[in-house]
Amino acid sequence: MKILITVTGDDVAPRFDLTTEVLVANAENGQLYGKTRNLLLPRPSTEELCGLILKENVTVVVCGGIEEEHYNYLQWKKIDVIDGIIGPSAVALKLSLTGNLKTGTILFDLEEP
Repeated sequence: MKILITVTGDDVAPRFDLTTEVLVANAENGQLYGKTRNLLLPRPSTEELCGLILKENVTVVVCGGIEEEHYNYLQWKKIDVIDGIIGPSAVALKLSLTGNLKTGTILFDLEEP
């Protein structure tokens, strides 16, 4: 599986349509393999972001808010979209690897007490 997470700083980006950075990771059997990559986009563009998702053969997208049109498009392309995520992107990645990340989840840093 290939996971793409929209990011702003260390957090999941609050809006899909304003994303300018993404994290892309490959996973198999709940484990990361290879290096995770952070890609910078030249500008916020949902069309370019959707094109990148298809070009990279992403199977899971993790994001904050996403418009219904883009959500439906990605679903139509057989890409799982986990939206409404708030919190650290590293935690979102860990939970998505195990299948424990659910739409609308508010995450907290696992390092903090």
